[in-house]
Amino acid sequence: MANTRSALKRVRQTKTATQRNRLLKNRVKEARKSILVAVEAGDNAAAQEAYVALSSAADKAAKKGAFHKKRADRYKARAAASIAKASA
Repeated sequence: MANTRSALKRVRQTKTATQRNRLLKNRVKEARKSILVAVEAGDNAAAQEAYVALSSAADKAAKKGAFHKKRADRYKARAAASIAKASA
């Protein structure tokens, strides 16, 4: 266990950041799964709605530092490509 006051504070900060990052990452993961389900079902309207949710969640997660901006961009690009492929 931490011995100094600053180390104890870092433990508290890490716990808070971990909870926030886990929440943000789970939102992105759920949005990606909903796109996959909609594309497999052939429901383009639902896939578009899920894409909007994914785009928002990924950008927010990148903004908060849960993961890198290019990772968010990659998720969005792959989702858009899968939707375009399914609708074509």
